[in-house]
Amino acid sequence: MTLRIIGAGFGRTGTASLKEALEKLGFGPCDHMADNFNHPARFSLWAAALDQKQRGGAIDWQPLFHQHQAVVDWPGAYFWRELVNVNPQAKVILTVRDADRWYDSVASTIYRMPKALESSLAVKGIMAVAGMVDARPRDAVRVIDGAIWQGTFGGRFADRQHAIDVYTAHNAAVERTVSPDRLLVFDVAEGWEPLCRFLGVPVPEEPFPHVNDRADFDRRVKQRLIPAAAAVAGGAILGLAALAALAAGVGKQGQTRNPVRDAARTTAGPFGRAMDVRDRDMKG
Repeated sequence: MTLRIIGAGFGRTGTASLKEALEKLGFGPCDHMADNFNHPARFSLWAAALDQKQRGGAIDWQPLFHQHQAVVDWPGAYFWRELVNVNPQAKVILTVRDADRWYDSVASTIYRMPKALESSLAVKGIMAVAGMVDARPRDAVRVIDGAIWQGTFGGRFADRQHAIDVYTAHNAAVERTVSPDRLLVFDVAEGWEPLCRFLGVPVPEEPFPHVNDRADFDRRVKQRLIPAAAAVAGGAILGLAALAALAAGVGKQGQTRNPVRDAARTTAGPFGRAMDVRDRDMKG
């Protein structure tokens, strides 16, 4: 695993724009939280890294980054010290923005999602059952909570001043720790020039990408995350039906019943991938 770029900036500091810019400059693939929703098996790898960090053990980064040149956003930013230490040749980019605007952006976008989950017992129940059927939803929730809301903000993000103090202290720690020759403190509003100069590459002719503002975030939630949540519910309902079928035991005249097949012919998996359970899951 050899990362060339490590993004140390918190989410909602322009990390999605930086990801697109880096990939246009040839530093891809670049990991970003959104990629883990697109490839949810990665959450189990992040969960393993989180467990090792909490235990104080060495983290094996190869499974996560053997095909990546860069990482930005959470959950990677939670591990910035570890990644900087094991990739001494990598350049580090700290994305920044005004602290108050950063807090407002997080509060009105990604923080809404766990708060919505906490407010709904029905959703909690569905997610619990979905975690029994498929580990990926459970790992996703554990990584997001463990790396961001608990791991970074100590469960106190709702305290505005506390969250801003954490953000400010984090940025200061990165600037204090990483040598100036390998660190770029970067506001994406500055565009291509400082980024390309830092990376030693030509400035593209196309405009610098500016993506995932608040309106774009809402659009992506509607297009991706809401359908994914519906798929989680579908998987959970399948799990409940299968458990009910198991409780019923065997069918009449000694014919063994197949609880999953009886529960549903075809259903959507917890993260939106269709699973045909009629025959595939029953062939050993």
